[in-house]
Amino acid sequence: MTAPVPRVVTVRSGLDLTVREAGEGGPVLVLHGAPGPAGLTPLVDHLAAGHRVLAPTHPGWDGTVRPAALDSVAALAATYHALLDRRELDGVTVVGTSFGGWIAARMAVDDRAGRISRLVLMDAIGPEIPGHRVNLPSGPPPGTRTPAAPGGPPARTPTALRAYTGPDLHDPGLLARLSTVTCPVLVIWGADDTVVTPDFGRAYAAAFPSGRFTLVPGAGHLPLREEPEAVFTALDRFLAEPTA
Repeated sequence: MTAPVPRVVTVRSGLDLTVREAGEGGPVLVLHGAPGPAGLTPLVDHLAAGHRVLAPTHPGWDGTVRPAALDSVAALAATYHALLDRRELDGVTVVGTSFGGWIAARMAVDDRAGRISRLVLMDAIGPEIPGHRVNLPSGPPPGTRTPAAPGGPPARTPTALRAYTGPDLHDPGLLARLSTVTCPVLVIWGADDTVVTPDFGRAYAAAFPSGRFTLVPGAGHLPLREEPEAVFTALDRFLAEPTA
């Protein structure tokens, strides 16, 4: 296994991405949530043992520049499709956590080239599901730093997050469009998640024609951090299955 190497990839004129790349094998695109890319290092390392992993930093995180034109999840999803095109990757598994799951779901909906073969969502936000809402921890006063709330994203999420999501933290049209996604989908959820509840996750999974739901006991919004072995077991089993 090769260690993740950060590279700057120009996906189109005026837009560069910082992308960690590692491993060899079937391609996997890993999309981080509001806490940033560092929290997904264990996942990148695990997957790189048998896959070619690409883990971009969303523009606006970790000191990267967010161009003004990148002002929606749809635009960010299109950017990552451009990355797959630039790398000429097919049969891609896309894995997204929390906000990254929203991007991953939108990528699957917009996958006109058929590059995505599997989709994995972990405690993902994105669709508007009646009776459920995203409960982000309240932020501290401006200019202060506080630890993350247990099981949730940082109390002060990047300004870029709101630039992409808008104030409501959901896309009212996304849920219905998930029925067009034909690839296998695994939805992994922390049993104790209070940011987006397991019932939200079950409804998310049910909206896909080939979606399945896996609950992780003892985990909150970040099961990868809280119960990593359970996550890796479910993920490895899913990736080992043949696709149609």
